[in-house]
Amino acid sequence: MAEKRDYYDVLGVKRTATADELKSAYRKLAFEYHPDRNKDAGAVEKFRQVSEAYAVLSDAGKRRQYDEFGHAGFDARYSAQDIFRNANFEDLFREFGFGFPGGFGSVFQGSGFGSRRRARPGRDLHYEMEVTLEEVARGVEKKLEFPVLKRCRECRGTGGEGGKAVSCRECGGSGMVTHTRSSGFIRIATSAPCGKCNGAGRTAEKACRHCGGKGIIEEENKVRVKVPAGIEDGMQLRLEGLGEEGEGGAGDLFVTVFVKPHEFFQRRASDVVFELDVPFTRAALGGEEEVFTLWGKARVKIPAGTQPGAVLRLHGEGLPKLHGSGKGSQLIVVRVVIPERLSSRQRELLQEFEASAGKGFFNKLFG
Repeated sequence: MAEKRDYYDVLGVKRTATADELKSAYRKLAFEYHPDRNKDAGAVEKFRQVSEAYAVLSDAGKRRQYDEFGHAGFDARYSAQDIFRNANFEDLFREFGFGFPGGFGSVFQGSGFGSRRRARPGRDLHYEMEVTLEEVARGVEKKLEFPVLKRCRECRGTGGEGGKAVSCRECGGSGMVTHTRSSGFIRIATSAPCGKCNGAGRTAEKACRHCGGKGIIEEENKVRVKVPAGIEDGMQLRLEGLGEEGEGGAGDLFVTVFVKPHEFFQRRASDVVFELDVPFTRAALGGEEEVFTLWGKARVKIPAGTQPGAVLRLHGEGLPKLHGSGKGSQLIVVRVVIPERLSSRQRELLQEFEASAGKGFFNKLFG
């Protein structure tokens, strides 16, 4: 199917056009391509296009949604009959003195006006899931259980016992009912989904005992969801076709993943931050300390003279990078631990060190 032209381009107006400017542009084009006046090949199609554009842009609600979503999003929400419903062409065409052989609605037959409504897929479902930082590091598969509406397997969604259904008497099997009103030379035909069959075009001879004639049942759905390693807090996973079932197929399942706060680690993208208590003697003299990581244990080198707040890095001990290869780092923030009590011997040794290091050294260190 050819891509639709922008409605504003069809009418030759700016996107800021007022209601009067839209009406003036449409009046001019409709007069030019009206089937009673223009017998050229393609005139009827052009008349349809400008009429459709005006029907949408002259309606404040439809125009707002078209401006926001464009053709792709708008067409998914409105069928052809929805577009022309409530559109007022009477005042515009009355001044022309033109009529339409077969009625106004006949001009729009090729555009789907008056045809059966499009079958819509079922609703999308949304689910929230929590994972631990350890699960983020390795990836995890989770089992979800939730209720979902599905088409009845006994009647295949028809609502009739054994799947038997007959053509709807109300709409003659078209799924749509048409109402026509006349005004002068104009006949306006509006169509809507049949209320008897809800637009399906068929009704059950005998209601299905399994679903009570509804054609749908609620079932407990069990789904296994693979959470990729490195996923970030608040990210959403989309599982196609696992939503509710409808006439046009099933909707999708959207799973939003939240990462639980960790007791020891804080996350910074693919890096993790860990605070390490280091004795002041180790910070001064240097050495090694054993630390926990998301992958087990590791040893980190403490350079001599390490200051409080210094950050040490363990490469490859962080989280897998969601985009790209490799893993982040574990960032170790050093917290120098100063003893609260000293033995007499310890005090004596520190005083000797203070004397050799310079007056006031430990006064500054201990506050």
